[in-house]
Amino acid sequence: MAVAHRGESQFDHYWAQQGEWVEEPNQRRGGESGVQRLNDDNGLTLYAKRQVGHIYRSLRHPFGRPTVLRELDALHSFEQLGVRVPRIVFAGVQRDADHQWRALLVSEALDGFVDLDTWMAEGAWERYPQAVHERMLKDLADNLARMHLGHWQHGCLYGKHVFVKVTGDGEQARAEVALLDLEKCRRRISCQRAAGNDLRQLRRHSSLNEAQWHSLLYFYQMAFGSAVKGLE
Repeated sequence: MAVAHRGESQFDHYWAQQGEWVEEPNQRRGGESGVQRLNDDNGLTLYAKRQVGHIYRSLRHPFGRPTVLRELDALHSFEQLGVRVPRIVFAGVQRDADHQWRALLVSEALDGFVDLDTWMAEGAWERYPQAVHERMLKDLADNLARMHLGHWQHGCLYGKHVFVKVTGDGEQARAEVALLDLEKCRRRISCQRAAGNDLRQLRRHSSLNEAQWHSLLYFYQMAFGSAVKGLE
């Protein structure tokens, strides 16, 4: 973890860091939000989500709250539920001189992981044996079921937000899945509704073919059967 200089807060330290934009700042929610790749003092790769005036409103927060804090809530909950997500290094918010929110969420890179769509486009389905495909789909299904059983809806479950890592070779290779971009996550009263919305979204916005999709649903149903009725 980077160390702030004397008289400098951790927020100020990370806010002053500059790196390559991996998600260019976009204008929405009354402000802007983007993600930069940074290197800390120990050579670790970090990702910093930087926001200015980027808020959401709810019954609980009618005057607005930085979306970084909603994502932070989800990250903490997902860790407790056993859903694989990036490790948080720092998170914080400040008001600037114009009383506008500035927000930071800094996390460690998921070393060796690549997003699902890229993983498949690069030929992973042909490169690895069927047993590895099934382990990947089962790990994805298990992570999704844990999230939904915890009444969380991802809200932006696209293939580019599902990350895959394979370690080892041949039939014994291990497959792991992690979820990213939890900015739109929210708690739902019904875990079935959370599941239905996310699964339909993943079906529309991923590169899984019919056979792969039905394999995913099979593993998901093993973990949480009632949520997948009517989604075949």
